[in-house]
Parts: sequence; structure tokens; C-alpha cells
Amino acid sequence: MKNQDLVVVEVVYGDIKASILKAHLESEGIPVLLKYESLGRVYPLIIDGLGAIKIQVPAEFAEEAKKILQQSADTHESDSE
Repeated sequence: MKNQDLVVVEVVYGDIKASILKAHLESEGIPVLLKYESLGRVYPLIIDGLGAIKIQVPAEFAEEAKKILQQSADTHESDSE
């Protein structure tokens, strides 16, 4: 995957959430690259954008990935109600 071909489809905080979303997208056949903010890997901080993890996919998969992530979020919201 070339960086110029990648699109950010979600920004999350925390390795666990990023890994879960990555695995979910990959199970749907979508290649994923996680881009960590530099300090986030050294110090697990969540302060004003530090520690953010960008979930990136190739541009041709971006719309499908966004739909999958939205459906997943909707399912989790309805489960918690």
C-alpha cells in the first residue's frame, strides 16, 4: 500500500479499539494500515490528539470501510440500550 493511496476512515484512541476495528475490516477483505501519532506508541496518552490512531484503507475501499464501521457502531449502540 502506498501512503498517497490511503484514506483515513476513522480515528480512535487506544490500541485495543484500533486492533479490533482493523481485524473487523480485514475480515471483510479490506486491507488496513494503522497510523500512530508518534508519542502514542511511547506514552499511551490521550491528550488533545496525542495517542490518536488513524485507521487507513486504500482509497478504493474507503466508502465500503466507512459503511462497515458505521454499521458496527450502530450495532454496538443498540446493544447497549
